[in-house]
Amino acid sequence: MMALSGYPLGISVQAVDVVDNKIVDPVTKHIINNSLDRVIEEVNAITVEFESIPEDLLELVHGSGKLKPSVEAILTGADRVREKKLLEKLEIANCPFEIVTDVEELDAAVDKLGEKLIIKASRDGYDGYGQWRLQNQSDLPELKLKLSKLNLHKVPLIVEKMLNFDRELSLVAVRSSKGDIAYYPLAENLHYQGQLHVSIAPAPKVDEALSQQAQEIFNKLAESLDYVGVLAVEFFQIGEQLLVNEIAPRVHNSGHWTMQGSDTCQFENHLRAVRGLPLGSTKVTSPTAMINIIGCKDFARDMLSIPGCHLHWYGKTPRKKRKMGHFNLCADNYAELGNTMLALAEYVPIEYFPMLKDEAARLLKL
Repeated sequence: MMALSGYPLGISVQAVDVVDNKIVDPVTKHIINNSLDRVIEEVNAITVEFESIPEDLLELVHGSGKLKPSVEAILTGADRVREKKLLEKLEIANCPFEIVTDVEELDAAVDKLGEKLIIKASRDGYDGYGQWRLQNQSDLPELKLKLSKLNLHKVPLIVEKMLNFDRELSLVAVRSSKGDIAYYPLAENLHYQGQLHVSIAPAPKVDEALSQQAQEIFNKLAESLDYVGVLAVEFFQIGEQLLVNEIAPRVHNSGHWTMQGSDTCQFENHLRAVRGLPLGSTKVTSPTAMINIIGCKDFARDMLSIPGCHLHWYGKTPRKKRKMGHFNLCADNYAELGNTMLALAEYVPIEYFPMLKDEAARLLKL
């Protein structure tokens, strides 16, 4: 998606397979006959689309002076311990937590945080993987047995208090090397089994004070990291307060709605930032619902007859919980968006879209 956004700007994108360092065309997936060292020398800029990159590879590209965002930003997004320490340093509100490097420390964590906990691996966890929940202290011995098989000194656990939040929001914004910032509006995110299923943007019922609070948090993070590119910040909203859940130093799933719902999509704006071009307008062109297609095999394209329905299919091999693509649904208002979501539900295997009808019904009541 980043490569496709680059073509109209005259920007050619090549990808590096971090498993074997081979150079790949990001659209056709064909291997390009070129060496990593040569590509690093030839390109104008180097960036990332996910955080879990071998540190030796990061240091190699960092040495070129072309990597944006910085190594520090990427490593912070890849490691929850680093992330939590940055939030504490900047005095940014987040979930009460403890860092655990031995399962026997979990008892003290329960005493301090309560018996309802979310436990997260500090690295390599995403889409609900690398996470465990404790609902009752009586289940702690069984959970400790399960976690005792992990090397917690190598990959510590972040143990967080399970909060009764109102909703989950995210702010996607882009910062240039000159410090210019363009903000997309807050998006409301709905998760199922730890994985994002639906984003609604702009998020309903967001006032100026809430938007300003999110933007000020973004500014603190971006300035501290001297950030260049798109950065996503995920929040829990409790009343009028935002708590940072996590940060993502890259284009983000909850920003995919911008491909149809904004004047300039997040992918193009990321490329603009890392190449030193002026940032594009983040003006919203229509309320948009982004619906992930998860673990679902190929299906008929008849839903494309729905006005405002846009399909983005990734061409991946299907497997459980894998994001196979997404829909962007655009409408003039939330009620019309709800009706469009109900129309989509008639065309897709609904067992793969457990949030679709309920969220449509909620939008119709706004």
